[in-house]
Amino acid sequence: MDVSTCLKSLLLAIRQYRNNRSALNASQLQKHIEDISGLKCSGVLFSGQVLPSECLSGLMEVAGDPNTSHALTGTIISLLAQFASDGETKEALHSSYNFTGTLAAIIHCNRTTPEEPLVLQCLNVLQRLTYNVRTLHCASHIHELISFLMQHVQSSNDDIVKACLGLMANLCRHDVTVQTHIKSQSNVKAFYRALINFLGHNCLTVVVFALSILSSLTLNEEVGQKLFNAKNIHQTFQLIFNITVNGDGTLTRNYAVDLLVDLLKNPKIADYLTKYKHLSVCLSEVLGLLHSKDPDTASKVMELLVSLCSVPVLRKLVCETVLRPPAPRLQPGTRKGVQARGSEPSLALVHWVTSPLDGPEQCYMQALSLLAELFEEAIGSSLCSSAQSFVELLLQEVLVLLQSPDSTEGDQLLKKHCLRAGRVVDFLLVLCGDDALRMLVSQRLGPEVCVSQVELLLSCSQDLTGSTCSTSSYQLSQLCAEVVLKTLELMSHLRQTMPDMETSFYRILQDQRMVTPLSLALTSNCREHVQIALRILFEAAPLPDFPSVILGDSIAANNAYRQRDGGLSIRSSSASEDASFISKSFPMMHTEPSGSASHSIDSLIEKLQNGVELQEKVKDVHMSEIIDVYEQKLSALASKESRLQDLLEAKALALSQADRLIAQYRCQRAQAEAEARKLASLLKDTERRKEDLQAELNDQLLEVERLKSDSQQLLQHNSRLQAVADQHQELKGTYNQLLSRYDKSEGTLKELQAAHISITQQAEGLRKTNEGLRLQQERTLAELAEKEQHIKDLKADVLEKDSNITGLQNELRRQEEQIKEMEENISILRKELNKTEQARKDTSIKASSLELQKSQLEAKLEKIEEELGKHTQMIAMIHSLSSGKLKGDVTANLSL
Repeated sequence: MDVSTCLKSLLLAIRQYRNNRSALNASQLQKHIEDISGLKCSGVLFSGQVLPSECLSGLMEVAGDPNTSHALTGTIISLLAQFASDGETKEALHSSYNFTGTLAAIIHCNRTTPEEPLVLQCLNVLQRLTYNVRTLHCASHIHELISFLMQHVQSSNDDIVKACLGLMANLCRHDVTVQTHIKSQSNVKAFYRALINFLGHNCLTVVVFALSILSSLTLNEEVGQKLFNAKNIHQTFQLIFNITVNGDGTLTRNYAVDLLVDLLKNPKIADYLTKYKHLSVCLSEVLGLLHSKDPDTASKVMELLVSLCSVPVLRKLVCETVLRPPAPRLQPGTRKGVQARGSEPSLALVHWVTSPLDGPEQCYMQALSLLAELFEEAIGSSLCSSAQSFVELLLQEVLVLLQSPDSTEGDQLLKKHCLRAGRVVDFLLVLCGDDALRMLVSQRLGPEVCVSQVELLLSCSQDLTGSTCSTSSYQLSQLCAEVVLKTLELMSHLRQTMPDMETSFYRILQDQRMVTPLSLALTSNCREHVQIALRILFEAAPLPDFPSVILGDSIAANNAYRQRDGGLSIRSSSASEDASFISKSFPMMHTEPSGSASHSIDSLIEKLQNGVELQEKVKDVHMSEIIDVYEQKLSALASKESRLQDLLEAKALALSQADRLIAQYRCQRAQAEAEARKLASLLKDTERRKEDLQAELNDQLLEVERLKSDSQQLLQHNSRLQAVADQHQELKGTYNQLLSRYDKSEGTLKELQAAHISITQQAEGLRKTNEGLRLQQERTLAELAEKEQHIKDLKADVLEKDSNITGLQNELRRQEEQIKEMEENISILRKELNKTEQARKDTSIKASSLELQKSQLEAKLEKIEEELGKHTQMIAMIHSLSSGKLKGDVTANLSL
């Protein structure tokens, strides 16, 4: 079943359910909604056609009805929530169909039962729907929704708390009206205390939501100054960077980035961030997220980097971090977390810049904005020269983006192409601020690319102007005009270095289709557009065929249309305010049955015609309401009349322009006829000259023959010269080889001289060592002589002791013979004998120790003598090397 048939069935089911709210009709409607949800039909539903618009309006009406079952309401919300992720469909749900007011009304009807799954579903969808979208303060039930959120942020259900905080953060951000309404509540102090308590919550998402709400409400107040002072702000920075790098989801990371972007708008907090000591490490970690495959994460990171570039000090740091040359890779054993994430973020930017046109729009738009900011900082600094290789790589990829898309894809793809082409041209204009980079751009960018781009956009702008004057067509026409003027400004910068570019530039300026872009830019509210248009007009005004009269008429028509459009918008806004005042003052009037209301209006009309005065107050109210209705109708008719008058004036203007064009055509035709007559006379003169030139040609042919023979001789001579040149090249190569060998020999000579110097120093050191060893040997010999003399003395003592022992032994024999006679002295002799024996033992021990010392000294003396011999041999070798052999090597090298 196709989408159109499904939508017709859905519309029929909606009407049947509104006529009879039975269970069967509800189940049928729910079944059709489920069938639609299975189809990818967001482009058809939000195309602005009648059938999809009626279906969406019917679904909004059924969902907003309090009598609808929760199951059916939840199914409708689930269907519409599928389209809340896309930017344009979300904007359509928000502005055209008031989906926000419908969800707020559902929450208000179920405010007594906040635990219902339907309430949580509505809160989650509202959070997605209101993210980065400003909510109209006059939408229905917004005040009640804010009161509900302030009341239930302290709920025991964590899901309810998280959804309430996220929705409150969306509503408070950049909306002064909502912030003022919250501050005027009586329980605002308790709300602040609850938010401050959430800063210690274990869920990082809740902490970020609370910080976002507090920054929106209290940043410029006393509470915010205490909360975000110099002591606490560094913890906040660390928390935001941790969530950005290691966040537990895309939602938390998005809100953390938005919080830091909002905080950077405060000059004091921006100054605190420049003094944050971990900023470089955190920035490297954030740049590592550019290598992520998730486009949402990458676009949010680039949004943060663009916001950091709004602070001059931070922009310089970001520029140095992104555009610095890649550092040498770390070894495998070193830290690899920071290095892997921060490696070459510029290549990741190139990847996101060249993402497909039908892909995520924010990725390539934020990447181009970031590159423009970085090169604005790099131009004029030392990074500009080091970034030229990156610019060459970038230009190869970026210039492909200027190629024209397929015209059959529709206005949506054309709009995306215009947005991206505008950013690309802005980036190229930034590069043209440096002479070297401008030369690179002129070498890579051809005139045909700019001409095809301008031709495509001018034709599309002309088609959109001639088609139905819808809001989307007018916006797309303005976008095309803006890109055309930027492209012309780029051509103006490059035309001095590219002659073909200058010719194309002046030819485009004289095209009558340039009237529309110039008139739209000159009457624009944007200062940059007006300045670009004035610069282009300054170049185009002196040209002979520039349509200055048509441009003036177009500017006058645009001013008249804008003036009348502004008056109508003021009248319509005042009428809407009066209507809202009546609806707020008399709410019971809208609850009356339709039959009684029409009957009372008819009676009031009759009384007005008869001139009867009304006395009842309610009837007076009806009288004033009818008068307001008629006044509104009259004002609407007057606006239509003025619009028709504008169309007539525009038609008359177009007719006058056509008359001028016809006059110009006639003038040009007369000029063409005069030129044709001139050409006829010139043709006759040319025929005469042709005959003269024919004779000269024959002479020239003979001359050519002679030149051919001369050229053959020159070619032979050239071949001989070529052979000589080849020989010269061979000799030059041989000379280069000999020169390289000479350089190598000279280097070898220097190395040998250095080696000779080092060996001479070593020989001097060995000589000094030899002198020291000789002195030590002399001291050792003197000590050895003293020891030998001592040994001789000890030997003499030993001999003397031996003789004494023999004498004593003889005396002992004599005493043994006289033992009987000298029994009284035997004890004394025994004592003396024992003493003598002990002395003999001590003497023998000393003699053995002296002999051992003697053997040791002899061995030591032999070793010293061996060392002296070795040193003597080494000294002789060193002297022989230093005197004879080195001189021979040096002379040999010098001869080489």
